[in-house]
Amino acid sequence: MQIITLKNISKSFDNSPILKDISLELKKGEITTLLGSSGSGKTTILRTISGLTTPELGEVYIDNKLASCDRKIILKPHERKIGYIFQDLALWPHMSIYENIAFGLKVQKADDIKTRVLTMLEFFSIEKLQNRYPNQLSGGQQQLVAIARSLVLNPKILLLDEPLSNLDVKLKTKMQDEILKLKEKFSISMVYVTHDHKEAFSLADKIVILNHGEIEEVGTPKDIKNSKNKFIKEFIEL
Repeated sequence: MQIITLKNISKSFDNSPILKDISLELKKGEITTLLGSSGSGKTTILRTISGLTTPELGEVYIDNKLASCDRKIILKPHERKIGYIFQDLALWPHMSIYENIAFGLKVQKADDIKTRVLTMLEFFSIEKLQNRYPNQLSGGQQQLVAIARSLVLNPKILLLDEPLSNLDVKLKTKMQDEILKLKEKFSISMVYVTHDHKEAFSLADKIVILNHGEIEEVGTPKDIKNSKNKFIKEFIEL
């Protein structure tokens, strides 16, 4: 079953095309990686899925519900049940780790905030960090807090925009393992942006290769590794 469907999405900034007639179907429960160089349109696709960016043309469906049509927003971002982890993580520096994770629940006026936050802290083994502040944490710990803050809201979809790009190789490998555990534990659908093909091959069920706002190819990691497409062969050999 499809969790996200994009139909003929086009988007420009300052009259410069960013996405050119993008159509894509993403299955529920899979990790889909958007792979491409800077400026290929990866983040714009994430923002379009989330509702933070509105395309000029095309339709977005979230869990088979029309979310946007051309310039018209049908489902607002908070109605899409989507978690978004930004590249800079966007943790609140003046809030403790507990407060960061609880923030969205407080906005929703949830009545079981403490239980849900403590469950996330325990799952990620960061209970001892709950009274610290983001600047007192390592890069990997901050990543876990950002993921916990998104998951505590029970999203259907998790969008990740190059979340591991600032980590060293050892910590990046560890965090990749954590992301795979999330998929098994929560059965959550993920769309993961990266420019690192090795990262994509390690994580993805499906890889979408982007090139200057267009899709070059969609396939499994094995399909992409064996692709005869010249652009893809050169990209993964860099």
